[in-house]
Amino acid sequence: MSEPFSVPVTVRGYETDVQGHLNQAVYLNYAEHARWALLQAAGIRQADLAARGIGPVALETTIRYKRELLAGDEVEVTCEFVWSEGKTFTIRQAIRRTDGTLAAEIDAVGGLLDLESRRLLTDPRERFKELAADPALFGL
Repeated sequence: MSEPFSVPVTVRGYETDVQGHLNQAVYLNYAEHARWALLQAAGIRQADLAARGIGPVALETTIRYKRELLAGDEVEVTCEFVWSEGKTFTIRQAIRRTDGTLAAEIDAVGGLLDLESRRLLTDPRERFKELAADPALFGL
């Protein structure tokens, strides 16, 4: 099995809270950044999705905080799609310091929304296969 897709991020001082560690909400920003970076790397732009009348939606997100992150910490944010049958998929993510220390694990359940009917598409896996120039990034 290959390594999951990842993007580097540097924790910025303005993202920290009064304790000096990364604010809890920023973990979601990092996760979202990695997800969009994966789509772009696979050849899918936001404009492409909008032009087809579809958009990714988050249905549930769980964050498990393992170690604090401080301003200046260099991290890698991974992103790996896990496919199931039906309308949803799971995105597994990890945020690790460059020394390998696990700072957080994020699991998100998502789907693809038909922007006109406002309903989830029945087979998002097939839609990603169709759209992606590099479906392997999605594990397809």
